Amino acid sequence: MSAPVPNLSGTGFVSPEVIKAQLRPARHRVLSDEGFRLFFPLAALHAAFWPFLWVAVQDHVLIGSIEIAPSVWHMHEMIFGAFGAALMGFLTTAWPEWTDTPPLRGRWLWGLAGIWGLARIVGLLGLDPLTPLAMICDLGWIAALWMYGLRLSLQTRSDTLWAFLIWLAAFGGVGAMIRMQMILGDSFAAGEAAKTAGLVFLGVLGLALSRITVPVSNLVLDPSGETSPFRPHPGRLNLATGLVALVIGVRLCGASDAVTGWIFIAAGAAFLDRVAEGFVGREMLRTEILILMAPSAFAGAGLIWLGAAGLGAPLTTAGGWHVALMGGLGFAVLAVMSISGLFHTGHKLRASAVSGAMVLLLASLLLRIAPEVDLMEVFFAHVSASVFWAAGFALWLWYFLPIFADPDTLGDHDGC
Repeated sequence: MSAPVPNLSGTGFVSPEVIKAQLRPARHRVLSDEGFRLFFPLAALHAAFWPFLWVAVQDHVLIGSIEIAPSVWHMHEMIFGAFGAALMGFLTTAWPEWTDTPPLRGRWLWGLAGIWGLARIVGLLGLDPLTPLAMICDLGWIAALWMYGLRLSLQTRSDTLWAFLIWLAAFGGVGAMIRMQMILGDSFAAGEAAKTAGLVFLGVLGLALSRITVPVSNLVLDPSGETSPFRPHPGRLNLATGLVALVIGVRLCGASDAVTGWIFIAAGAAFLDRVAEGFVGREMLRTEILILMAPSAFAGAGLIWLGAAGLGAPLTTAGGWHVALMGGLGFAVLAVMSISGLFHTGHKLRASAVSGAMVLLLASLLLRIAPEVDLMEVFFAHVSASVFWAAGFALWLWYFLPIFADPDTLGDHDGC
């Protein structure tokens, strides 16, 4: 039992445990110590509840959606809402690490979260009249994030961040296009622009996976970190991202369905090629490897689905978009939040931490695309998919939020 120590207030003695408890920072300070601690839980919260509310009580939630189709609001909000928050958490954590600079903390992170959150309220209710306000908010956090990355790049004279800055600028540009079409009341054009935003996010996914897969695979193969047995072919690093950029280009140029279809298939094949990086022996069955293979697998399958549909295959494009974006980006967000979050709090990835969420997300995806191949009635499939999707991210949030909010994990870092 620890000996009592003097109480500085002059009221007697208190134990070291009491002093330690008194000095522990408040939870809101812990959550704003690094970007991942704040934005990863916000991403999971949005992903868990927004889609469920849209589907389960759609007629009562989207009270302001007059000219813009609910499906456009849904697609936009998932990309700029849940996935956007995950992107902020990843970049505000990774950029300082890559440039060896102090991370953003405190009011800067809360300010970004507030701007992002205001746009999400507009999106939850589908408030068409407040679209200009939501546009200012979304472009605001994207511009602030871009300026932060540019400052780090110039300050450290490094070109490490430039690829992300280019794609982030494209993300903001497409976001402005979507909002302008929504303001003009052109639901179809807004939906097409939202699909382009999804493709831009797939380009960012390719960049992120190329930088995460190598250190994670090496830690799985050699937990000591003394060797680097996994060395991927350099040509794979940016192939998928480059072909996604080509897909975006041909779509914006109005290329024929046949040309666009073949480019979609090529980009999908590049993502499937990334799956091959997970074949590292028996360790490929480890959760750390599987969770990194899944985003590339679904992104690749979805893009090939879209390409085949463009070439005349009897497939619906809705199914392809959901496999690529709901599957590819959904699993990517789960992977990045799990791996980056645990490593930056001094934890190792455990199968129990994410395997349940992975299974629930997979079930959600299969249910969502079931009507596209005539296997299930639409309404039941959509409601069931929203329940499983919400359960997956809610499970993740239940497990990870206590870790991120724990003051004892401040300063812990296992390198990834």
